[in-house]
Amino acid sequence: MFDNAIGFSLNKIRKNADDFHDAFLSDESHDYMYNRNTECISWTEGFWPGMLWLAYELTGEDKLKNTAHGLDKILCERVYKKRGVDTHDLGFLYTLSCVAEYKLTGNETAKAAALEAAELLIKRFHEKGQFIQAWGSLEDKDNYRLIIDCFMNLPLLFWASEVTGDRKYADIAKKHFYTASECVIREDFTTYHTFYFDPETGEKVKGVTSQGFSDDSCWARGQAWGIYGTALAYKYIGDKKIIDMFNGITERFMSQLPEDGIPYWDMVFKEGDEPRDTSSASIAVCGMLEMNRHIKNEKNVERCIKIMEALENGYLTDECSNGILKEAMYSRPDGSESECNIWGDYFYVEALVRFNDPDWNMYW
Repeated sequence: MFDNAIGFSLNKIRKNADDFHDAFLSDESHDYMYNRNTECISWTEGFWPGMLWLAYELTGEDKLKNTAHGLDKILCERVYKKRGVDTHDLGFLYTLSCVAEYKLTGNETAKAAALEAAELLIKRFHEKGQFIQAWGSLEDKDNYRLIIDCFMNLPLLFWASEVTGDRKYADIAKKHFYTASECVIREDFTTYHTFYFDPETGEKVKGVTSQGFSDDSCWARGQAWGIYGTALAYKYIGDKKIIDMFNGITERFMSQLPEDGIPYWDMVFKEGDEPRDTSSASIAVCGMLEMNRHIKNEKNVERCIKIMEALENGYLTDECSNGILKEAMYSRPDGSESECNIWGDYFYVEALVRFNDPDWNMYW
C-alpha cells in the first residue's frame, strides 16, 4: 500500500542525503526549501536521522545508514557538551537518532548517548507537581510548566529502563504521564497545549496555549500528540484507563476534521482560508496505527487510509522542493506560513513504513 508515496519520499530522502550529509534540515522550509542547520541546538534535529533510518530499513542502502550514523555522532557530541539540552525534547532528539541506531545496528556509542539524554531528562522532573518541566532553567519560576508534546519524549525513559534494568526512568515517565493527562486533557477530550503549576506548592494553576489560536481552542498538533502519546503510554504502561483517553482524544480529533481529513492548524477552524497542518494529520495516523497493534480497530485503520490518500493526492510537494509534505504549520501565532516542516515529513514517512510493515519495530 502507498508504494508510489514511498518511492516519492525515498527519492527526496536520497537527494537530501547528498545535500545534507553533514548538516540537519531546518525546522521548517522557506518557499518549500529546507536550509542547512549546522548549529544543532533546536528540538528538531532527531527527525532527519530518523527519516534516514526509516529509509535505510526500507531499502538496505548503506549510504543512508552511513549518513544517519554521521549525524548521530553530532548529536552524541551535543549531549555530552550539553548544548541545547535545557529542554524536555531530549526524547525527540535521541529516540529517533541514537536509540534507532542502537536498535538497528547495536552501536554502543549511540546507546550510551541516548542513556545520557535520559539522565538529563529525568533531572527535569519536579517532585512538587510530579512532572517534567518543558523548557528552560529549572530555577526560573516562570518555566514551571509542562506541555502536551512531552508525551512523545517519555518513550526514551521507558527504553532506558528496559536496557538498564533501572526502574527510575520508567517510574518518572509514568508519574509525568498521569500528571500531564490529568491536566492537558479536558472533559470534552480536547487538549491544552501547556499547563502551569505553582512552583511553591506544585498545585495545578491553569492551561493555556503557546501555538494554538486561543487558550480554550484546540491546537491541532497538540491533539495529534495526544493521540500518539496515549497510544505509546498504553504500550508501556498497559493501564486500560488509557484506552478511554486515547479513544476520546481520537474521536474528538476526527470529529473536527474538514471533508478531506486534513486538519486546520487549530481545530476551532473547520472551513475557510486558514492554513491546514499536514504534520498533525501524519502524527495522528501514526498514533492510530500504533494503538491498532494493541487494540484492533478497523474503523481507525480506514480513517488512516483516507488521511494518507488525501496527503498523497493533494499535499505532496513538487520536484522544486526538497521537502515531502506541503501545507505543514509550525507556529501560526509566531508568524509561520504553510511550508514543509521536518517533523511532518518524518511522521509521514513513519506512517508509510507502518503501512508497509504492520509489525515494524518502532524507535519510540
